[in-house]
Amino acid sequence: MVDRIVSKNLHFFGDNISTDLIIPGKYKFKTTDPKELAQHAMEDADPEFSKKAREGDIIIGGENFGCGSSREQAPLALVGLGIRAVLAKSFARIFYRNALNLGLPVIENRQVVDDLVPGDTLEIDLKKGAIRNPRLNRTYPIKPLPPFLLEMLEADGLVAYYKKYGRLPWQKA
Repeated sequence: MVDRIVSKNLHFFGDNISTDLIIPGKYKFKTTDPKELAQHAMEDADPEFSKKAREGDIIIGGENFGCGSSREQAPLALVGLGIRAVLAKSFARIFYRNALNLGLPVIENRQVVDDLVPGDTLEIDLKKGAIRNPRLNRTYPIKPLPPFLLEMLEADGLVAYYKKYGRLPWQKA
């Protein structure tokens, strides 16, 4: 279920992580295969990232995560790696929407990011609107995602949702 995400594998990145850092431009036109893009995810920010990242991991970002060009390949590369969610202080709006459209949950919460340290576990409940950090025994409120977005994420994104149901998630059946 996409509405509940639990991970102890957090990868920390700073402010202004651009789409060029997420997936370098030299790979942008070579492929649209998420698995192939994944091999180069974040390589200019951390050359070993694609080798360290595992299915279900969470990326932690600072301010303005996903700034830069509007390339869909950036969240697609993270999806190809199996990244379960991105939590940041703030997102570039186009990256935020592209990520949701491709089935990648993105969550904004400054306090959670500030309180995290390597080794922490996160429990994210997108439906209830809460993030729990067991180390601190603290729960942080987040804005719950509306049901149509949860359905879209569960279907692995907007296009997959449309293919499955023959309509957009906000349209009535």
